Amino acid sequence: MPEPLNDIEEKTPHRLMKRYWKIAVLANIKDDNHPKPDGVPPDAFADFDHIETIDSLRAALETDGHTTFFIQADRDLPYALREVKPDICFNIAEGLGGDAREAQVPALLEMLDIPYTGSRVLTNGISLDKTLTKRIWRDRRLPVAPFQEFNIGDEPLRPELKFPLFVKPAREGTGMGVDLNAIVHNEKELRERAQYIINIYHQPALVETFLPGREFTVGILGRADAKRYSRHPEWYEKDGFHRFPILELDSSRSVTPWVYSNEAKSKDVGADGAPGYYCPAEIEPELEKKLKYFALRAHQLLNALDVSRTDIRLDEEGNPRLIEINTLPGLTPDYSDLCLQAKAEGICYEDLILDILYLGASRWGMLETRENVSELPKKR
Repeated sequence: MPEPLNDIEEKTPHRLMKRYWKIAVLANIKDDNHPKPDGVPPDAFADFDHIETIDSLRAALETDGHTTFFIQADRDLPYALREVKPDICFNIAEGLGGDAREAQVPALLEMLDIPYTGSRVLTNGISLDKTLTKRIWRDRRLPVAPFQEFNIGDEPLRPELKFPLFVKPAREGTGMGVDLNAIVHNEKELRERAQYIINIYHQPALVETFLPGREFTVGILGRADAKRYSRHPEWYEKDGFHRFPILELDSSRSVTPWVYSNEAKSKDVGADGAPGYYCPAEIEPELEKKLKYFALRAHQLLNALDVSRTDIRLDEEGNPRLIEINTLPGLTPDYSDLCLQAKAEGICYEDLILDILYLGASRWGMLETRENVSELPKKR
């Protein structure tokens, strides 16, 4: 039985302004060899990370002299944090279930007053809820396709929703619950698919107009004062944000044509049945400007921090429509969308990871501004 947590220190002593930190990388690890529990969806845990991603993250963080530890973000996490006593956590944990599972680890870290990277509790809770996210965007006049949430499966379909429609879980990521049957063409298919999502994923089904156009994803890095803390201030525009080159996702020849499914996403880049990844996307300057503007506004309206990636698809008339935002974007080198975008403009993996770290650390008072540092310390 773990010991009580009453001896956890409220603050890690002397953590401020240290040059080299003890960093805990927090994640949920995917074990393809371990049988899934009964009663979970067939693609459960698809958003968990492989240990190779953790190894890459740790290696990147250690290039700047830091010491790293990996801690599995399970129910023993509070006790592991007490033992390791990290200066800061690099958080990519997806959580262990529930409507706002991506907010679980940030909530725990805030309760223990441990600094961490990435968006905070409320943002991570909202962003996983696709229906709530779309309501916020719609009400602030960002373009989204008509949508409706089904809680029991037999709700009357709103008149603005016309077939074909797209049906998916309202609170999942990584293409979970998405396959060729997600596109429905009539009432019978709609009801069957909505009921399938509700029964298998134990959550509402999000129904929205199917968008037949091209699909893009746009990464955002930074905040208003990013230049003051980044090791690469040249990356950031005057507003403090970096817009990565736009990545086009062509699923037309994937294993699930026209559907960016988990099955398609799980294939290595360039493999048979994988989507095509094109970065920078070949698009008109005006469309590029719109996509980057919408991605930044999507990021800001949810109060996302440090980094995010927003998926956008064109409707039948070629107009962009926001699909969803990922406030915990994948960080597997040469595989995850954000890493492909960074690589396309010559940003190496180590620099990307370190800038995410330092953006997060600066929010917790762990870094001096560049104006106050005459010479950056040399690496050990």
